[in-house]
Amino acid sequence: MNKSKIELLDVVALTVDLPEYNLYRGQVGTVVELLADGAAFEVEFSDRNGRTYESVGLRPEQIMVLHFEPASPDSVPEMVTA
Repeated sequence: MNKSKIELLDVVALTVDLPEYNLYRGQVGTVVELLADGAAFEVEFSDRNGRTYESVGLRPEQIMVLHFEPASPDSVPEMVTA
């Protein structure tokens, strides 16, 4: 798996705190819209019952894609800085 590009419907986690939205580093959301030709993303945060409690436009450096499969040995991790 060598995926560094964020895509529609990716499951992501915040890498920064966003207290103005009551969102904090580590919270998990789903990319629901690609904005500015992929320069930004609308991320929807939902509770355990599937109800959306926040939807925010975020830059790539504010989120990281969560992977549910082992990475291949030849994949190179991407460095993310806040």
